[in-house]
Amino acid sequence: MERLWTPWRLAYVSGGGDSGGCVFCDACTSGDAEPLIVFRGAACYVILNLFPYNNAHLLIVPNRHVASLAAASEEERHELISLATVAETAIGEAYAPHGMNMGINLGKPAGAGVPGHLHLHVVPRWNGDTNFMSVIGQTRVLPEELPQTAEKLRPIFERLARGR
Repeated sequence: MERLWTPWRLAYVSGGGDSGGCVFCDACTSGDAEPLIVFRGAACYVILNLFPYNNAHLLIVPNRHVASLAAASEEERHELISLATVAETAIGEAYAPHGMNMGINLGKPAGAGVPGHLHLHVVPRWNGDTNFMSVIGQTRVLPEELPQTAEKLRPIFERLARGR
């Protein structure tokens, strides 16, 4: 039997690493998350999901700790959707996926892993990307490390979002 090692997932599956604070607020203000941040806007930032479903799984997150779209400011809502549009184009350019899922889970019952801080998932999808590993083995196999993904997406985001 072959083994697939994913040690970076231990904190996720064991619930470890949870300091009790908000991971998105921490990521916004801490330099530790900087390698995962792809783009910073005025009201929101774009970060790679530390526990991705697929390569280039992005999260678009308001800088401010806000729990819902209804509680978000007009500026935050506008930039959230604007950056989702940029993410669609950037991921399409860098990875040529066959489709994408974009979604917001509000509250734990809806599947929110961080229920107190609004965030939008952008997940590229390819035909056949769900196979026996994820269905039976409950494990995703990703062909690219997160820092490589960030380096690939940053210049595209800068060009598209900043109008260069």
